Amino acid sequence: MEHIYAPWRTEYVSNKDKSSCVFCDIVSSKEDDELGVLYKDEYCFIVMNKYPYTPGHFLIIPNFHTDNLETLNTDVWIRINILAQQGVAMLKNELNAKGVNIGMNLGVNAGAGIAEHIHLHLVPRWNNDSNFITTISNSRVYSIDFDKIYNKLKSKSHLYFKVP
Repeated sequence: MEHIYAPWRTEYVSNKDKSSCVFCDIVSSKEDDELGVLYKDEYCFIVMNKYPYTPGHFLIIPNFHTDNLETLNTDVWIRINILAQQGVAMLKNELNAKGVNIGMNLGVNAGAGIAEHIHLHLVPRWNNDSNFITTISNSRVYSIDFDKIYNKLKSKSHLYFKVP
């Protein structure tokens, strides 16, 4: 069996403020650009992952606090999936992603870093986008600055995220 390690996430998963939900804080905030928000509507929002696996990694998140996918309102689930479809198009067209991983980790035992508020990951992928440096030096090497990626995607988000 092979093991995949993500040592760069240690600080993220171990230093959470348990008094509030980071995603609920984003919903109520007006500081969208400072928080990396790409899109908001009445059902959910899209935000750049603060600790991305690859450049351009973002999350689609319901606007209300829930850890329970099985009781999620159908309209919200449909909206999340529509935005995921549109988000894949954006990642492929604007970042030239050659593939995209999409997924949810439901619960701590499934690997969720923020288990108390469900969220869908969209992780753009390219050939050879990972290497040994992460394992040996607890570092990630990105070819582009986080803010540059955010600004590029934010400036194009209105072209992709359209509710039918």
